[in-house]
Amino acid sequence: MADQTSPARAPQDLNELITGGIGDSPLRPDGTLKVRGEYAYSSDLWAEDMLWGATLRSPHPYARIKSIDIGPALKHPGVYAVLTHEDVPGENIYGLKVADTPVLAEDVVRYKGEPVALVAADHPETARRALEKIVVDYEVLEPITDPERAAHDDTLPKLHPEGNVVRYQPIIKGDPDAEADVVVSDVYTLGMQDQAFLGPESGLAIPAEDGGVDLFIATQWLHVDQKQTARALGLPVEKVRFTMSGVGGAFGGREDLSMQIHSCMLALHTGRPVKMVYNREESFYGHVHRHPAKMYYEHGATKDGKLVYIKARMYFDGGAYASKTPVVVSNATSLGTGPYEVPNVNIEGWGLYTNNPPCGAMRGLGAVQPAYAYESQMDKLAKALGMDPVRLRQLNSVEEGSTLHTGQVLDSPAPVAELLERLKRLPLPPEDRTNAVDIRNMPGGISNTTHGEGVVRGVGYSVIIKNISYAEGADDYSTARVRLQAIGGEPVAMVHTAAAEVGQGLVTVQQQIARSELGVERVNIHPNDTNVGDAGSSSASRQTYITGGAVKNACEAVREVLFDRVARRFGEKPADLSLTGGKVISKVTGVLADLVDVLGDDVIEETREYHHLQTYEMDPVTGQSRRVHVQHGYSAHRAVVDVDTELGLVKVVQLDCAQDVGKAINPDAVVGQIHGGSAQGLGLAVMEEIQVKDGQIRNPSFTDYLIPTILDVPPMTVDVIERGDPNSPYGVRGVGEPPTISATPAVVNAIRNATGLNLTHTPVAPEHICGIEP
Repeated sequence: MADQTSPARAPQDLNELITGGIGDSPLRPDGTLKVRGEYAYSSDLWAEDMLWGATLRSPHPYARIKSIDIGPALKHPGVYAVLTHEDVPGENIYGLKVADTPVLAEDVVRYKGEPVALVAADHPETARRALEKIVVDYEVLEPITDPERAAHDDTLPKLHPEGNVVRYQPIIKGDPDAEADVVVSDVYTLGMQDQAFLGPESGLAIPAEDGGVDLFIATQWLHVDQKQTARALGLPVEKVRFTMSGVGGAFGGREDLSMQIHSCMLALHTGRPVKMVYNREESFYGHVHRHPAKMYYEHGATKDGKLVYIKARMYFDGGAYASKTPVVVSNATSLGTGPYEVPNVNIEGWGLYTNNPPCGAMRGLGAVQPAYAYESQMDKLAKALGMDPVRLRQLNSVEEGSTLHTGQVLDSPAPVAELLERLKRLPLPPEDRTNAVDIRNMPGGISNTTHGEGVVRGVGYSVIIKNISYAEGADDYSTARVRLQAIGGEPVAMVHTAAAEVGQGLVTVQQQIARSELGVERVNIHPNDTNVGDAGSSSASRQTYITGGAVKNACEAVREVLFDRVARRFGEKPADLSLTGGKVISKVTGVLADLVDVLGDDVIEETREYHHLQTYEMDPVTGQSRRVHVQHGYSAHRAVVDVDTELGLVKVVQLDCAQDVGKAINPDAVVGQIHGGSAQGLGLAVMEEIQVKDGQIRNPSFTDYLIPTILDVPPMTVDVIERGDPNSPYGVRGVGEPPTISATPAVVNAIRNATGLNLTHTPVAPEHICGIEP
């Protein structure tokens, strides 16, 4: 990717003399191994006398289980265990937000792929063959697959005792019946997207001598996995120990449990280590996906372009179990007007149970769906008004001090208009139709589908708002333990957290913070496990903010102990002391001592937590709250596309992004996150969709589920600005999710601009462009 720009550096201070501190871009310690293919992922785990686990899954979206016969499977040579719900030692139910998911199905299955039985065998193929010998007698039922109908049709069967509505949330501000000069409305649908991480679900469970179990796992949240697993195993939490293994991508798909409980059950039952690894098809059934949505939107504005009202009804298909559906509804409704000031709002959001595949966390949780709708609406409103779409957005954009439709006042910079202005000033790619066409640069590329006939160009903009970290009263915190000691004649810091490194570069960020705070070069990262306090999930763009804050607090506590010692020894005031370059510095007398001499053989170790500002639940009737979210992120994209109107093919020619990151702890990593997020949003715009028909996934493979490759991702200019948040450590603002959200509507708006088509579904498929019904 070309023409990327990094954030400007802040003025140097003493701590910046340390190489690889805050504001630098040191190499990732795991980067070289990953590039060389030498990095150990969870699927590479191995143990002596290890067995292989496998899962029998329901072939039906909805059915009653009349009986299960495991006898033939138990007799199969090489099989050591076959387990059903009757073998679950503790509670046969778990859940991330709502405890509604069986460890193994008992009397009913609610989606195709639901786990029914487990096998442990001496070889993975033996385990798979044994699965085929388990006989399950099903009474097939008619699946519920329409979420809007599930919201309103009381004649449908209740998939769960409380009904088919997981959460309903209205938000009302001002006059719900307000009228306007110009009105645009439409119904938008967004397909089910997969996280498409390359490393499938895998892990290794090892029974322990104390009757507990050790699980080495690729996950996003060690402690919440540990608690759910312990309850299912009927064990105290301290006997269920989790250690992070190499994670091959996540994007939200590892927040829910997959094989954690299953592998531990098999290990405890057999007394042998048990490894489980999903293949790609099983992975499609074994983790949650992005919620598909149907959204009714209406925007009203004055003749001058000022928004008067927004009305919206949104339906989110949560599938068979709740997972993060309550949070999706919260985020979608609280962010559903976009980064705009709107005096009158009437929004309703439903999260529903159906017999479709379960949906949960995915990058941009709950903000992706409404952003596609409200940004489509802003383009349509601009057209109806005869206004420039960028100008319309700037005219209505929020800023610091604005009040959102939830009643929350924005208490940190909100440079929405500036982001759009920066994008508009960037040069557009040249368009030359006079010379010979290079078919590699045309839609369809090297497939030689066109030489430019029927190809039109379009430009589209979008700007979005996204919440950062957990919300609605959640006590969002992280824990860090930091140790400082002298090893081999140099000061060394050790950082220990349970925060999941899922590819985002958190391991580097923790090192950078410790280097800057303690003035040392060498910082080691302890393996992530549950032997330290909770760090929360690697999701919601929160880890640099929250775990970074915990590491900062722990480093400050270590420094305080050290400075008290130095003050007593040298007669200095602790407030006058600092650390840099491995030395203790006094602003009065200069260098006092080498840090290693002050430490001697002692070890200073401190554990601290970081909690962000308190948030509050939305009112269940009005949606009002003094602070729903602790922080917001803002991102804008401009997309340039070429569209073959005859074949329905799209090539994204350029995809530029402007984003406020508060403070770039690692500028290169920030740009990398924006590139990656933009590519994921591009995928949702033009190709990524899990095709579900009558509750059945029709494309559970990377042959049929398409994701962007290097040939699909265009050149990008990344314009990063740093408008620090005064409430966060170093002023940081979450980076990873916003670009995913804004990329999708920008690309779709560009296609709409090129073709003049309405385009109410994303991803945009060739049949949508060519006017052929799918």
